[in-house]
Amino acid sequence: MDLFILSADNSKAMDQLADELSQKKFKTIEEDKEYILMRKRRFGNLLIHAVSLILALSFSAIFIFINLIYFTYSYLWASPHVLITTEKVDEEGNPLEFSDMDEILNKANAIL
Repeated sequence: MDLFILSADNSKAMDQLADELSQKKFKTIEEDKEYILMRKRRFGNLLIHAVSLILALSFSAIFIFINLIYFTYSYLWASPHVLITTEKVDEEGNPLEFSDMDEILNKANAIL
């Protein structure tokens, strides 16, 4: 699971960023007055699923297990999570490292 952090100046800016991400098929998981947590579930590349199915039907059922592993990886660990927050420091007082929208969208639309 990749966590990206976006900075917002106020709750109105947080809502605007959340609306922009929801148009890109991100879903809100949790929301508070200081943050919004969103994620986009990835299911893997359809071409990779189709090729592994054809290989499983043609050669060996081992490709079904490979496809299942790829799907599980994509669904559980490759799905990006986005935290939109008005906070500038973490609990220990260290400054947060913020991501930009292009980086998040590239990760959300990556093949692997």
